Amino acid sequence: MERCQMIVAGFGFRGAVTEAALADALAQMGDVVPDVLAAPDDKIDTPAFRSFAAKTQAQVVPVTAEALQSVHTPTQAERILEKRGTGSVAEACALAAAGPKAALLTTRHISSDRMATCALAKGERA
Repeated sequence: MERCQMIVAGFGFRGAVTEAALADALAQMGDVVPDVLAAPDDKIDTPAFRSFAAKTQAQVVPVTAEALQSVHTPTQAERILEKRGTGSVAEACALAAAGPKAALLTTRHISSDRMATCALAKGERA
């Protein structure tokens, strides 16, 4: 079966995040159009994230706490490490959702209002 590359935008964000903050974090990556948006499964139904995802028309992938904790990230934010068991939620989400042969394209970028982070990874899909 032939595989093709996909781009995953992983997000970490506060509960009070806005669509604008999510868009700002993604826009810092340049003109990238992700195939997949990934976020922690306990935040996937946040209204701003759902609305943002619907506008991008990308597939949404929830990432479990176990998956987050199993990914080593280049960024090591102490507060996030203590709370989530990984150094960067955005980087861990991107890598986990991109699959076993994932490669990080960018470390996390923080929205201007500091409410959201975004990181990109590439992976293969069937």
